[in-house]
Amino acid sequence: MEILSDFVKARRKEVNLTQEEFAERAGVALTVIRKIEQGKTNLNLDKANQVLKMFGHVLAPVNLKTLPEDETS
Repeated sequence: MEILSDFVKARRKEVNLTQEEFAERAGVALTVIRKIEQGKTNLNLDKANQVLKMFGHVLAPVNLKTLPEDETS
């Protein structure tokens, strides 16, 4: 399972956007993008989903029992 911070940063770079450009297009503050990419845990879930929607994704619960053992830690 990919970590949220790695996912967002990699996708942003794939589309050649700076953090500032991406924040503007996603309609969120630059601090939101920075928090996500730095792996901060005190995120506003609505804002995180607003960012993820740029790539056709949303945060969702995952059943730990369905993950491979090495991804549950």
